[in-house]
Amino acid sequence: MPPVRNRPVTVSGPPVHEAGGVLTIDLAALVANWRELKRLAKPAECAAVVKADGYGLGLEPVARALAQAGCRTFFVAHLSEGRRLRARDPASAIYVLNGLLPGTAPIYAECNLRPVLGSIPELNEWIAFRESSGWRGGAALHVDTGMNRLGLTLREAAALAERRPEARAGIDLVMSHFAVSEDPTHPLNARQMGLFRELRELFPNVRGSLANSSGIFLGPDARHDLVRPGVALYGANPTPGHTNPMRPVVRLDARIVQVRTVPEGETVGYGAAWTAQRPTRIAVVSVGYADGFLRSAGATDKRREGADATVKGKRCLIAGRISMDLLAIDVTDVPGEPPRRGDMVALLDKDIGVDQLADRAGTIAYEILTSLGRRYARVYREE
Repeated sequence: MPPVRNRPVTVSGPPVHEAGGVLTIDLAALVANWRELKRLAKPAECAAVVKADGYGLGLEPVARALAQAGCRTFFVAHLSEGRRLRARDPASAIYVLNGLLPGTAPIYAECNLRPVLGSIPELNEWIAFRESSGWRGGAALHVDTGMNRLGLTLREAAALAERRPEARAGIDLVMSHFAVSEDPTHPLNARQMGLFRELRELFPNVRGSLANSSGIFLGPDARHDLVRPGVALYGANPTPGHTNPMRPVVRLDARIVQVRTVPEGETVGYGAAWTAQRPTRIAVVSVGYADGFLRSAGATDKRREGADATVKGKRCLIAGRISMDLLAIDVTDVPGEPPRRGDMVALLDKDIGVDQLADRAGTIAYEILTSLGRRYARVYREE
């Protein structure tokens, strides 16, 4: 890994010299991405989605860096994530996206968390709890505008809007979720924006939130009062087909455990799925699908375009199926002295981003980030 000077470093997990891989998380880049999205979204507030353990990068260090940069509103998926975050952050607004599980309302009050209410049963239970306990904490109302996943219907939301104010459950945010915001030409975006405008008219004095990472780039009609970026914060491209406006946040380096020569015509890995087309030098590194490097990223004879690695500055193909704990890299064309046991190779770096790896693995950047395993030494860098 290239040295980075004058930046505080925190290491979690196994010691670097014992780990098969080193995951470097650039918290300064994370903060820079949040600030850029905040600039684009003005005058809307820019929140941060830190669910799934901060998209796999660590809930506590990610949220701490963002809070220190000025982020004041966070979204998590589960109540347990909200509890973890509240233990480190006593002041921020924390919304729990997956809503109110039966019997959990007292925990929301205890931890000062805000449920995102997406059904009539949730809403009724929350109202009953507020009336019986006297709790006056806030909540968000999730209304479906086209995702067909969670949320009240517009008709249900209209009925709620007609209730007396004290029966509206302390709703301080109305929200919905884009289904295809990464494709700005899709007609569903305009439909959802139109339906959300109707929703805002039902709750004229309540803040609104519609835009996710890609939604921010759909313009002012998508942004409203609060935007909720997630994957873009962590370096993925919110504008597919265009240059990524986000800085890379993660780097993954793997340690070579053996270098071997494979004769022409011999196969590499499980299933004998990749055949050497020439005498081939193979570097075997200590990362596999148990570390979140997806099995589908390997190349085979039928699918030659697998993921890449950077070895001594040279892009090299990952050869054969990825194992639980190991993968193989064709390093035949690496110039100069061949790589050796103990050397590090880059599986994610400034040239091989999470979007490219996701494309080669047949998935999306979200899955790449949230799959990154716990056996790595995690190095957090910040300014």
